[in-house]
Amino acid sequence: MRFELDEDQREFKALLRTFVDKEIVPVARDWEQSGRYPTEIVDGMKDMGLFGITVPEEYGGLDLDPVSFALVFEEIARGWMGIAGILGSHSLACRLIAMHGTQDQKDRYLPELATGERRTGIGLTEPDAGTDLQGIRTTARLDPDTDCYVVNGAKMWITNARYADPLPVLVKTDPSASPAHKGMSVLLIEADTPGYEVTKDIPKLGYKGTESCEISLTDVRVPVAQLVGGVEGRGMQQVLSALEWGRVNIAARSVGIAQRAHDEALAYAQQRKAFGRPIADFQAIQLKLGELGTQVQAARLMAYWAADAVRDGRADGATGMAKIFCSEVALQAAIDSMKVHGGYGYSTEFEVERLYRDSILMSIGEGTNDILRTVVAKSLIKGETRVG
Repeated sequence: MRFELDEDQREFKALLRTFVDKEIVPVARDWEQSGRYPTEIVDGMKDMGLFGITVPEEYGGLDLDPVSFALVFEEIARGWMGIAGILGSHSLACRLIAMHGTQDQKDRYLPELATGERRTGIGLTEPDAGTDLQGIRTTARLDPDTDCYVVNGAKMWITNARYADPLPVLVKTDPSASPAHKGMSVLLIEADTPGYEVTKDIPKLGYKGTESCEISLTDVRVPVAQLVGGVEGRGMQQVLSALEWGRVNIAARSVGIAQRAHDEALAYAQQRKAFGRPIADFQAIQLKLGELGTQVQAARLMAYWAADAVRDGRADGATGMAKIFCSEVALQAAIDSMKVHGGYGYSTEFEVERLYRDSILMSIGEGTNDILRTVVAKSLIKGETRVG
């Protein structure tokens, strides 16, 4: 068993760390507080080819293995989790198109998606359907006279919505299907299609730097050629295969948040003095630092283990387990770091309050932890996932 990165991965991580420390860390707090869109950081990620991390090399992408994919989100989230969001849903959508798209869809979209000339997201969540994707209400009725689907519905919490072109949208092409997932498909909807409208940005506690939007779809006419894979009824399977990488993404982002919380707590404890001594000298602080470091490293190994399982095609419940564990470590790490900081941890002049706000989303995104626990449990009961 090997518990270290290979040479290429170590070099890649070092490159990412340099980029984050130089381009993201110095501006993250100020830009997040002012609501400034990180255009320059996005341009830097384009220059590094990061928009192509899940695009095959034949289309100009990097086609990273899942562990290297995890490294991207760990390092960027260490700097600013919202920036990781700009890459996250884009990468999942690219993966979905690369795995399931028709040859024409791959040829038309992947080369520009790989460079960041085009960007995208993924349209799943609705006002009344989050983790329960079979509950979506957006429909796509085929009009045989025009060879187009007529789409009606709404999507909610869509990251990158204002930049997505095209946006893969999960719809019901057969609302009467039983079970419901057999009537679900994914359509690639281009941004200038009449009836497709990004109606508003949703205000958020954290996860800033990228927009999360509400989308209205009113009689949107989408050519049949935009049906992912060219066959109806496979949308749920297509989405779930992409979300397997998505849970690795969230686990890795959580590790990045937890690592930054650890770094901030450790540095502050050695600088801050009380009763004439650095607070790191006090056993109460040492206990927190020791536990924090231990949990961060455990979460990192869990995230890499899940990514490695995806690479070997044996993910089963590994990604769900990693997402649950790492996201909860991130939240606890932010809280513990805030406690080490004392009153300053509650101030917007220090990084830790942003880490706290960003960490909360990790237990909600890509399926809430409570729902994921039931998914993991059912997988264990069926014998699809084994522990030990």
